[in-house]
Amino acid sequence: MSRIDNPFDPDRDLPSLVGKTAVITGGNGGIGYATIQHLARHGAKVYMAARDQAKAERAIQRMQDEGLAPGNGQVLWLSLDLGDPSLARIAAEELLSKEDRLHILSGVHLLRDRSIQLCPSLTIHSHIGPFVFTTSLLPLLARTAARPDSDVRIVNLTSGGIAFLKRGIRFRDRADFNDAHKWDIIPGPSLARYCRSKLANVLFTAELQRRLEEAGIPILAMSVDPGLVRTDGVENDAASQPPGISHLMSLLVHTLWTPPPRGAFASVFAAASPTVRVHADDYRGAYLLPPGRKGTPPHPDARSALLARELWATTERLLDEMGLEVERGDGLLRS
Repeated sequence: MSRIDNPFDPDRDLPSLVGKTAVITGGNGGIGYATIQHLARHGAKVYMAARDQAKAERAIQRMQDEGLAPGNGQVLWLSLDLGDPSLARIAAEELLSKEDRLHILSGVHLLRDRSIQLCPSLTIHSHIGPFVFTTSLLPLLARTAARPDSDVRIVNLTSGGIAFLKRGIRFRDRADFNDAHKWDIIPGPSLARYCRSKLANVLFTAELQRRLEEAGIPILAMSVDPGLVRTDGVENDAASQPPGISHLMSLLVHTLWTPPPRGAFASVFAAASPTVRVHADDYRGAYLLPPGRKGTPPHPDARSALLARELWATTERLLDEMGLEVERGDGLLRS
């Protein structure tokens, strides 16, 4: 039976993850919550990396109440504020002090209801914070990948909404990051900037994979478009529309959008499916669609290796201006 006839299902297809350690950002709810649940139910030790301790602890308690069998993995809170790169570095250092291995790093950071800015119009929650957190954890990820029979993966969620961005996007300097997106067909500059950050996630993942390969580090990095998922944020967006429109939007969301447990299938596939490691050459730097199909980024700029290098270099420069030297995995990732 083909994968099309028999698509990925975590309950059926995931192996035991006992002994594996994972970090999932944005795990209080939605896709992140469901991803943690799937991994923990197969035995993984999972850190829910989130800013709000009270919300995280409530989410963990709810998860435990819903049951973590049969694997009965462990779920722990890790304090992480992606809106402040210096705090993202501190969170990584805290994890480094606790763990001697890390097998899965999955970044959800899909929220767009909180504007955290480095300077006017430069949102850093979805790109620069995750960049610092990921690169700060590279030494641990690389050491884990060097162990015999190890399997280490980095997964970043993106959005099909990048298809509606204007063409010819650049990341040369601060002004490019601050683009007002006046000519996009996406309604509203905040949504356009959100999609721009999701484009940055794809480019960052591609450039990270290139650098890992160049350094001979067998870590797999993948971008995942989860599709239309009925998260709390989506439901709140629908409900906040003008009367009449809000009812229609809510009806469409509940009819057409996928509930989070299934909406997380693609990210769980990327993080832990044995298929990915068996066919590593096919999935290295891949762009995945639900429930784990290989796809192509729906925007030409997302496929530009030159733009990916430009984004990386500019991000490093902006961080240097903030006094945050970029961790390069004990010198393994060189600019």
